[in-house]
Amino acid sequence: MVNELKKTPLFDTYAQYGGKTIDFGGWALPVQFSSIKAEHEAVRTKAGLFDVSHMGEIYVKGSESLAYLQNLVTNDVSKVAINQTQYTTMCYENGGVVDDLLIYRMDEEVYLLVVNAANIEKDYQWMVEHQIEGVDIINASDDFAQLALQGPLAEEILQKLTDTDLNQIKAFRLMDEVIIAGHKSIVSRTGYTGEDGFEIYASPEAAVEQWAAILQAGEEQGVVPCGLGSRDTLRFESCLPLYGQELSATISPLEAGINFVVKLNKEQDFIGKAALLEQKEQGVPRKSIGVEMIDKGIPRHGYKVFLGDQEIGEVTTGTQSPLTKRNIGLALVNADYAVVGQEVEVEIRNRRSKAIFVETPFYKRQK
Repeated sequence: MVNELKKTPLFDTYAQYGGKTIDFGGWALPVQFSSIKAEHEAVRTKAGLFDVSHMGEIYVKGSESLAYLQNLVTNDVSKVAINQTQYTTMCYENGGVVDDLLIYRMDEEVYLLVVNAANIEKDYQWMVEHQIEGVDIINASDDFAQLALQGPLAEEILQKLTDTDLNQIKAFRLMDEVIIAGHKSIVSRTGYTGEDGFEIYASPEAAVEQWAAILQAGEEQGVVPCGLGSRDTLRFESCLPLYGQELSATISPLEAGINFVVKLNKEQDFIGKAALLEQKEQGVPRKSIGVEMIDKGIPRHGYKVFLGDQEIGEVTTGTQSPLTKRNIGLALVNADYAVVGQEVEVEIRNRRSKAIFVETPFYKRQK
């Protein structure tokens, strides 16, 4: 018997906007509404609205919450103020990644962790395994739906639907109980596209109304509904890692190049610290680096990378950039050869094609 795909509260509205759904890690989610290129361009130049209700939300509450999280994650949670957000990773003892996530500090002893959809159960079990006295762990994923409004016009559009001055919410900050289109929401200035924008957490019922209200409010400015396809090309151009590709149980945050989330000097030890310390001192065995094709072809996930006859790594993500038309990828390769300007070959359909290692990110927003 085939397991039925999970659906977000917005599932029934996809068809109305032309959404084409696919199976994404057990969820029925829209890959696109118009086209990946059009949606990508809208987010870079105007605004796009994503349904990301499949993401998981887990509360950590109690007097020992901070101590617990400091042991659980690689970043320094003591630096997070109330109404602030921090990006971090949870690691295994070997330095591989359980998940990458956002931590929202809602109150003195209340934290909301936002985790990847495919990892909700695994993450929750991992967290419970390491639970200490004075901490409650609550999987609240079913209580939330999440929308992401991203792009240079995001603030202007969302401002039409609230009396709260959204300009007060700075990058990686949040406000609780913001009324958006008549519904209480948590609004944070975060996203996964490399653009300015907001992530809106509300009840499942509220999100359905907010989705329609945002698209209506932003119609003149050119806001469009967006699917997973453009979400992936946008995050990839900005070199934001994807769990299962740039990060995994066998790829450490240091190998993935997100060193800023690993605070080896924080006061409290954390799971995976010894392994990450060793990688830092001895040098990581592999590095993530940008690759651009010289020959024709697109470097896709899993394609092997060669230097001469030696296989030195593989592509973790690759595509043709919707805006620049460059055939580019991210590759995890032997650190000795991860040098910008190094010519290599990518094996595409059993044929090796010339490529070169290039600077990343491929796209950076002009502030």
